[in-house]
Amino acid sequence: MADERTAGRRRVRILADQHLSPRTVAFLRGLGHDAIRAADRLPSDASDREILEVASREGRIVLTQDLDFTGLVALREPAGPSLVILRLGSPGVDRVNEVLQSVLPAVEEALRNGAIVSVDDQRVRIRALPVQ
Repeated sequence: MADERTAGRRRVRILADQHLSPRTVAFLRGLGHDAIRAADRLPSDASDREILEVASREGRIVLTQDLDFTGLVALREPAGPSLVILRLGSPGVDRVNEVLQSVLPAVEEALRNGAIVSVDDQRVRIRALPVQ
C-alpha cells in the first residue's frame, strides 16, 4: 500500500523485463510507481532492443536482471532510457521487493535525469547517461 509520501502520485514509470515476477510489479504499484511488465506491451520473445524502444516511447525506466541491457543503453543515440539492473545473490521475489523498496527512493532523481543504476548485495552504483 502507498504511504503518505507516495499517495496520489506516481513516482517512477517502470517497465520490468520478462525475468521479473508479476508480484514485484504489483508490489511496485503498491509503492506508488507506474509499473508494468514488458509482457503487457510486447510478445514474450521480444528482444532487448524492442523493450528499450517501448520504455523510451513511454518514458519508462527498464528494470532488469539482464546485464545485456547495459551495453545497449550506453551505446544508444540518444542515450537511454534509464536502467536499473539487479545483481542480487538471492533474486527471490521477497528479496527483490525489499531491495527495490529501499533503493528506488534514493535513485529517483538520477533515473529521471538519465542513469544506469546497478544494485548488488553490497552497493548501489549510479552512472549518468550518456556514458562517457
